[in-house]
Amino acid sequence: MEMYKNFRNLTRLFLALSVFVFSSFVFANKTKKNITLSVGIPYSESVPNMPSEFDTSGTYKGLTQLEYNAATKILRFSPKKEGFGTLVITDKRNKKTVYEFTVDIRKTDLAKVSREIKTLLNEIEGITISIANNRVVVDGQILLPNDMKRIHSVVKQYGELATSLVTLSPAAQVKIAQFIERAIGNPEIHVKAVNGKFMLEGTADDQKEKDRAEIIAKTYVPDVIVDEAVADKKVQERISEVVINLIAIRPSPEAEPSKIVQIVVHYVELQKDFTKGFRFQWTPDIGDGSKVSFSSGDRTPAGLTSTITGTISNLLPKLNWAKEHGHARVLQSSSIIVEDAKPGTLNSIQNIPYQIVTADGLPSTSFAEAGIRTTITPQIIGSRSDSISLKLAFSVKSLIGMTAQGPLTSSREINTQIVVRSGQSAAVGGLISSDTSTGYNKLPANASANPLISLYSSKDFRRNQSQFVVFVTPIIKASASTGTENIKRKFRLRD
Repeated sequence: MEMYKNFRNLTRLFLALSVFVFSSFVFANKTKKNITLSVGIPYSESVPNMPSEFDTSGTYKGLTQLEYNAATKILRFSPKKEGFGTLVITDKRNKKTVYEFTVDIRKTDLAKVSREIKTLLNEIEGITISIANNRVVVDGQILLPNDMKRIHSVVKQYGELATSLVTLSPAAQVKIAQFIERAIGNPEIHVKAVNGKFMLEGTADDQKEKDRAEIIAKTYVPDVIVDEAVADKKVQERISEVVINLIAIRPSPEAEPSKIVQIVVHYVELQKDFTKGFRFQWTPDIGDGSKVSFSSGDRTPAGLTSTITGTISNLLPKLNWAKEHGHARVLQSSSIIVEDAKPGTLNSIQNIPYQIVTADGLPSTSFAEAGIRTTITPQIIGSRSDSISLKLAFSVKSLIGMTAQGPLTSSREINTQIVVRSGQSAAVGGLISSDTSTGYNKLPANASANPLISLYSSKDFRRNQSQFVVFVTPIIKASASTGTENIKRKFRLRD
């Protein structure tokens, strides 16, 4: 029994020592805490280690009121003025500090502003909303410039109560660069986002493709977001283009030799003439041969002798009938080989001499030109096409006959532009003329002026027709030497 009592006393002593040690440990380790309060909004703080007797000190007295509930060990703050203060709670028995509170009292509407801004911007990702330095601060990085417009519009409504530190994420620039590169669609052109700029690099086939890539890039460039430091002129940004075009143009390949075009020209002239004449002539006339002569001599008596004689001409009737046909066909062919888009000239001229008299009365020789002058400029339409545009100029001068004044010539000219496929022929020009004349009872040049009897009847009919046509055949040649083997074989030529 005695032993049991001693054991119970030792247990009580151990518990008392444990309580004392725990209390000493708690009071030796004071609690520190920062509390953010809003004016007019009460705040309760649990203080389980609050001693039964304590003292308060600090700079909180002008900022907030304190109430302590010993039963629940709850310390209640009632803020009444914004500011920053401290609250120190000490135990009266051992003068040790139990709690130290840092009190930050702010305007009452900041919490409300924060909640409203969160509601308005809850759909935008990448931002945080907090209260700092007596303001609601919106911070973070966004992907779309349109989100920046919305953030700015919302924050601006609250004036000095809110501010924005949101910036455009570098990942957004990289994403836009990928969109630009995909829209350009050239695997040799790449787009990089560097310091808010878009650099176009690579190789383009020509200037047109380079300009197209720059236009597409400028279309995708987002709106400029002006930083507050730049707006306040604390930082001055360098002025430069947002899109920097560093695309190089691939050097053009060496121009291929011009294609060769052979042009074959046929000049065809057909002439027909028909003459039919009938004449009946009986116009006798008398030629007067009367004369008077005087004679004297030994054997003849002298005297006056008169003789009357007359000659009848064209006494026999004349009947003439004639019918003549004339056909003539002149065909002249010429061929010329020229380079694409370069003019070719081919002339076939004959100079016809004739006599003239100079101003000094001296005889001289002059020449009349007859022949063909041809100027042709071919141009192949497109690199893979076999159509050829021909610019043609023909001049043909022909000899009709000779007169006392010199040669009589006719001239024909054709100027035109046509499109003909290689190997095909086209009649580029033609001229048809027809001349008909009929004459009745026309006296010939040797007819008698004073016939005794005049029986004369005649009829002349003449018709001349001519037709002139030019045929052109262009042929695209791979080389000017194409076809020379056939010519050599035709004329039996050897190298």
